[in-house]
Amino acid sequence: MMDIIRLADLNALTDRAAADFLTVLAAARNRGGVTGDGRLKVVLTGGGAGIMFLEKLAGLAADSGLELDSIDFFFGDERNVGVDDEESNEGAARRCFLDPAGIPEDNIFSWNLPRDDLAAAAADYARLIDEHAPRGFDLHLLGMGGEGHINSLFPHTAATAETTVFTAAVTDSPKPPPQRCTLTLPAVRAAERVWLLVAGENKADAVKQLVDGADPLDLPVAGATGRTQTRIYLDQAAAGLLD
Repeated sequence: MMDIIRLADLNALTDRAAADFLTVLAAARNRGGVTGDGRLKVVLTGGGAGIMFLEKLAGLAADSGLELDSIDFFFGDERNVGVDDEESNEGAARRCFLDPAGIPEDNIFSWNLPRDDLAAAAADYARLIDEHAPRGFDLHLLGMGGEGHINSLFPHTAATAETTVFTAAVTDSPKPPPQRCTLTLPAVRAAERVWLLVAGENKADAVKQLVDGADPLDLPVAGATGRTQTRIYLDQAAAGLLD
């Protein structure tokens, strides 16, 4: 069952999601997290909503009481660029949250791009997950494109159709840049909680299809479900076609 939270606008949406992140993860850590040892595993997302969320999180984290150095951070997808490139999801996350919050380097799990062999890069990240998050993730954060894509999983693509492995190389993304690496739907579903951050009128049709039960091959976000919780934060515009 999907938990739908409607907020007035992107600012209110990211405020609420950042506050919920700190509360929910503090409780998860007290219970031991998916690993049972108190170390938490979180997958970050890029995009406008994802980056604003991280900026809000950076402002709240210092006074939250949550020990951020107890969290291991992964990335849902990455473009085949260096971390200093403006297209890099990791680079954006570092600038607006990871570096200001003082997250230790050992807690940041990079795709280590660019590389010529994207299939090898994807396989390396799968091994990294198997070593450092063998029981999955405590939380996978996601944005969504207007056609329903999540991470770098686009409609009617081989990466979206993947049913077993946790990572995939993408060489022909319909959204530039074309070369990327991504977590797959099996990886997303390995998270205890999946939270979607969705804002904008151009997302309203995809949101309606999601709520109505679309096929993940047509609408990849429809395959994004958590083991115990699936939550979507919507602004008023993105929720415009819902009852």
